[in-house]
Parts: sequence; structure tokens; C-alpha cells
Amino acid sequence: MGRPLPTRTRLAELTAPDAFWWATGIEDTFITAPHAVTGRTLDEYELTGHYDRWRHDLGLMAGLGVNAARYGVPWHRIQPQRNRWEWQHADEPLERLLDLGISPQVDLVHYGLPAWMERAYLDPDYPAHVAEYAARLAERFRGRIHWYTPLNEPRITAWYCGRLGWWPPHERSWKGFLKVLAAVAAGIQSTVAALRAVDPEIVAYHVDATDLYEASEPSLETEAERRRNLVFLGLDLVSGRVDRAHPLHDWLLEELGEAALRRLAEHATPPDVIGLNLYPMFTRKRLLRDKRGLLRIAMPYSEHGLVEAVARDYHEHFGVPMMLSEIATAGPEARRLRWLERSLAAVRLLREEGTPVTGYTWWPMLALVAWAWRQGRRPVEQHLVQMGLWDLDAELNRRPTALVDAYRTAVSAGAAPVGALRSAQVGMARGVT
Repeated sequence: MGRPLPTRTRLAELTAPDAFWWATGIEDTFITAPHAVTGRTLDEYELTGHYDRWRHDLGLMAGLGVNAARYGVPWHRIQPQRNRWEWQHADEPLERLLDLGISPQVDLVHYGLPAWMERAYLDPDYPAHVAEYAARLAERFRGRIHWYTPLNEPRITAWYCGRLGWWPPHERSWKGFLKVLAAVAAGIQSTVAALRAVDPEIVAYHVDATDLYEASEPSLETEAERRRNLVFLGLDLVSGRVDRAHPLHDWLLEELGEAALRRLAEHATPPDVIGLNLYPMFTRKRLLRDKRGLLRIAMPYSEHGLVEAVARDYHEHFGVPMMLSEIATAGPEARRLRWLERSLAAVRLLREEGTPVTGYTWWPMLALVAWAWRQGRRPVEQHLVQMGLWDLDAELNRRPTALVDAYRTAVSAGAAPVGALRSAQVGMARGVT
């Protein structure tokens, strides 16, 4: 049987046709396990100086006028040991956001887990651990925080942890990918159930990585179609959509077994809102073969039609309201300004046609540190990727770009830059009126 749905009032309010959520956020990837060779970990808050400058950073957010912020809380610092909790790492910044009139969209898990969970997502008690953590946090903010992301990008989490083996539990196979993905899905289901047991009005905001696959030749079309199905697989498992008619059912049955699929189906947890993470330099993927006939994936830089294609695909598949939860590009300010203008124009087009895009998040607000830092040797300043509204210099000072004023101007106009949402479709899949 399915889990209880949130009350209609809160979900209807957050996704109403006349509501629009302007947001930003700080990159919050947390990989606590030291790299086997370099010994480095990957804690973006530490590397960008956010732990020391969080008050200043939240002040910069408030200066933009945004009404929401995707904000990650560092589970590994909140619960450094199994029976030890240090809540200041969540309480202080979340309370400050509330004081500033910014609605936190709390990012509970962003790739990494506390180090004491030795098998990471494959720890048999992972779903129970993450549910306990989520419930304890929700209890502290009951009735004041309503948006929660149980886990950022399930498929990418499974890819790096289960297929590439770069992050714990270091599985390196397709079977490992599916095992981690199933564990992640079970954890999301247990998290949402725990959150709603605390507050039935909590909204499950599922943030997903998006990819658009195309084949460079007819012989690769079958693989391209398989990859398109993989894009949705994480949320399909969470939502209980993997039945015998699912295009990947037989493969999943063979690798995971009937009992695992049945448990996920019995605890089906459809999303209330889906966050779409997309980037012009990553989202389009072209399958091709190299000179040796091996499969390769090219990622051509692409802006034209990107937002529209992704949003239409997700709405057709899941039929729920969406936000753009990560949308930025790297490089010179001129490129970033152009993408801001083009992506906002795409949101306007989607809303005019009735596709329920109800928010926009320029993410990250600051430059981030490339993930290659963890296995590299160079200093932090040589790993900075300038794709924020503010750049970071070698001393991690926040340097405003022209995007700050441009984004502030868009935000100050409310929904005007993206137009009215012509939608009776918003929330229809969940019965919201």
C-alpha cells in the first residue's frame, strides 16, 4: 500500500498557478571518505569557506530578494557518531534563512553519508538511519519548513557509488549500480514516510539529474533508448512505477530479485514536486563509437531547446509540478548572462503552454570546487569552477558578477519575467485543486 499523502492545503499553496519560487543555493556535495591515494575528502562547504562565512553568504542570498533557497545540511557533521548529534550545523543556518523570510528547501543527503556508515548506501540499516535523521530534523522545524529533498540525484549517486566506484561503497558494475539505486530508493521512501509522520504537510521535493540521450548512428539507438529509461529509473523505483510493463523490468528482476522490487512497489512514494537539474555543458549526451568500436559519450555544449525538452519529458512521464532546481553554466560572465536570459525565456514558454514549471534556481550561487579536487594534488583555487552569481578568488572572497544585478532584477519582478502559468494541470496528478 502507498504512503500517506500530504494535506492538500500546503501542496496547493506551494504549486499554485500564481506562485513562483525564485531560489539559489550553495553547492553542497559532501564525500566524507578520504581518497585512497590523496587522502582528500570533498566537503564543498569547507572548500568554499561556507562553514566560516555562512552568515555572510545567507546575507548575499537575502540581498537577491529570493523567496526560497535550496540548502543542504551536512549530515556528517550533525551526526558525527552513531549516537551523537550536533544540531547547530542545521539549526543556525536554517533559523537564519527563516528570519530572512527565505523558505528553506532542505537538501538532506547530497551524495555523501556519515563515515560511521561503513557500507554507505548498502548498509542494511541505511533506510532506518536516514529516516531517523530526517524525522529528528523535521521535528525541530515542524510547521515552519515544508520543503524537503530526501536525496539529491538518485541516479548520479548510484552511478558514482555503484558503477564507477569513486565514492563509497565503491561498487564497480551495473549490478552495483542497481543495488545502490534500489537502496537509495528505499531510503527516499523511508525518509518521506518519517517526514510525514512528523508533519503531514511536508512536501517531497525530489531533485533529479536530467540527461537527453541521442544516438550518432542507428546501431546505437537501442542503447540510447535504454539510457533514456535509466534517466527516470530512480524516481520510477521510488514511485512504484516499475511493474512488468516497465521497459527495464526484466533486467531489474534478474539483478535485484522479485522481493526487492515488491518492497519498493509496496512502499510507493510518488513525488509532490520534481526538481530538474540541467546544465548546457552536461545535459545533452551523444552516444558514439570510437575507432576501436567502443561506446563513448560526448557532451556537446547546448543551450537551444534544452530546458523545454527536459521539462516536457518529465511532465509527460510524471505529471507533477516542477522547479528548475539547478540551472547554471560555467565560463565568462557574458555566457552566464546569456544563459540566464535564454533559460528564463524557456520557462516563460513552458508556462504559457501549460507545463507547470513553478520555480527557478540559479545554482550554484557561488563558484564551486570541481570534484577532481578529491583525487588531485593542486590547491583549491586551481579547482574553482566559476559558474555562480558570485565568483571566488584565491582567498575565497565573494566577487559579485554582472549576474547579481541581473538576477536581482528578475526576482524583484515576481512572476512577471516568466509570465502567467496557464494551468489547470498543476497538481492534477496528485489531486490538488
